[in-house]
Amino acid sequence: MCGIVGAVAQRDVAEILINGLHRLEYRGYDSAGLAVVDAQHELRRIRCLGKVKALDEAVEKSPIIGGTGIAHTRWATHGAPSEDNAHPHVSGNFAVVHNGIIENYEELRTLLKSRGYIFTSQTDTEVIAHLVEWEMRSTESLLVAVQKVVKQLTGAYGMVVMDRMHPEHLVAARSGSPLVIGLGIGENFLASDQLALLSVTRRFIYLEEGDIAEITRRSVDIYDRDGNQVERGMNDSNAENDAAEKGKFRHYMQKEIYEQPTALVNTMQGRLTHDNLVIESIGNGAKAILENVEHIQIVACGTSYNSGMVARYWFESLAGISCDVEIASEFRYRKFVTRPNSLLVTISQSGETADTLAALRLAKQKGYMAAMTICNVASSSLVRESDLAFMTRAGVEIGVASTKAFTTQLAALLMLVVAVGKAKGSLSAEKEQEIVKALEALPAEIEKALAFDQHIEQLAEDFAEKNHALFLGRGAFYPIAMEASLKLKEISYIHAEAYAAGELKHGPLALIDADMPVIVVAPNNELLEKIKSNIEEVRARGGQLYVFADKEAGFTEADGMKIITMPTVNDITAPIYYTVPMQLLAYHIALIKGTDVDQPRNLAKAVTVE
Repeated sequence: MCGIVGAVAQRDVAEILINGLHRLEYRGYDSAGLAVVDAQHELRRIRCLGKVKALDEAVEKSPIIGGTGIAHTRWATHGAPSEDNAHPHVSGNFAVVHNGIIENYEELRTLLKSRGYIFTSQTDTEVIAHLVEWEMRSTESLLVAVQKVVKQLTGAYGMVVMDRMHPEHLVAARSGSPLVIGLGIGENFLASDQLALLSVTRRFIYLEEGDIAEITRRSVDIYDRDGNQVERGMNDSNAENDAAEKGKFRHYMQKEIYEQPTALVNTMQGRLTHDNLVIESIGNGAKAILENVEHIQIVACGTSYNSGMVARYWFESLAGISCDVEIASEFRYRKFVTRPNSLLVTISQSGETADTLAALRLAKQKGYMAAMTICNVASSSLVRESDLAFMTRAGVEIGVASTKAFTTQLAALLMLVVAVGKAKGSLSAEKEQEIVKALEALPAEIEKALAFDQHIEQLAEDFAEKNHALFLGRGAFYPIAMEASLKLKEISYIHAEAYAAGELKHGPLALIDADMPVIVVAPNNELLEKIKSNIEEVRARGGQLYVFADKEAGFTEADGMKIITMPTVNDITAPIYYTVPMQLLAYHIALIKGTDVDQPRNLAKAVTVE
């Protein structure tokens, strides 16, 4: 996970580095540090336990001068959060920052100790610093030394190496963890996300898998995994500099919940027209691929997996095509069988989630007809390595608890369902028209759902002393219950479970009492009567119920049952709509619990860690 920033400039860079770290803190906030070299080859390093703010304050007290530097905000994997385990790590004249996991670090550690190196941390990263120092004993070139080092590493890494005796350059390497180069005028930068560099440049080069780059003030030289010099395209960013600001909102999560109507408009723009979906808008050559699809295999993690679970219902009920959904970390490690004419669909906000990326690369070897990604980051590895990329256009998402990424993924998936149905001839023109109209109505409907904020805030008070919660849903609303439970776990630390409502009698009923609130997603669909029976089962055992239901569903409040009556929306898009009150509920419960909503304990934005 971890955030990385680097700079080679004529001006002092400490302030730029720290500003970049603040914008990358969603990637990890266990510790932070920076190392800067000045013109006299003096290396100053400051590392702090805790958030970037602590590093900011430390540098304010003791300003750092120098035009070449690297910085890092950490999400701990190997070694507990501490100052000693904070990056950058130093060996001799060399400093290193790293994102990812070095899987063979223990054997490398043993080897390096036999060579006389002393380790001062428990991290896997420190082996990189010592390996660089060792290789530099027999070469003059830092680039060559890093090329030799990466051949000894197994695992995922985005890393940047600095030499205090030669501060005119930095060397970076990418394998599994994203790195981007920011191009300035007489200065150049590095980061694990363009967001970190928007205050200093709008021109970026994205490193490909296996690339090693040497960066000076005036040059960028990139080499592929075989050591051949290569050109990588330059991209102009249209991301807003203030995307990393909260504005009037208390938290990024809150801001991103309220951005959902706009995000959905952007997702649909240019893809829906005159009651039709434009198949070509799915991606270049989409029609030719979709016409031949006989099976969909969705692979994803976390929130994205939940969106895939909803889509399975849609693919089969609306487009009449079989669909399987699997967690990427399971899919990549089992001996799966590839179905004939199967389209692999990966879903990811970042496009860099390690397990999902590994699953894609594996699937490409196993004879899938084509690979498609639904993704929010146009420059990401998943987008670059897939045959088709369907961008969600949600805008920058910083909140660790994903919100607008989820709803835009659902909208994108529903459009893909329509596209497949059209291409296969299994979806009638009337049904297509109904779905398009329902999608077009969605942004305004979600505005209405957001108006329930105060009501939900009052409900949240009931959860202040609770330690457990159960979410129930049926059909496409079962994955919505899963997503709601995930949100509550992530930011409030309440132990929350989600079950398909029909499974109550197979275990969960035994847990229900007055101290375990049960939240039910019960729109007015064909499974309504079934879920009403499930509700009665809970009431009979003294459980406290909170039912989010369509106003036409016919629920009335009673002892032990609170009804949150929602406006009527189309059954097909209802799962997207009912997500919003669930997000608000988790948010307000977290506020009452006093947790850190944007930076929950033990979690960061999942990018690389398996």
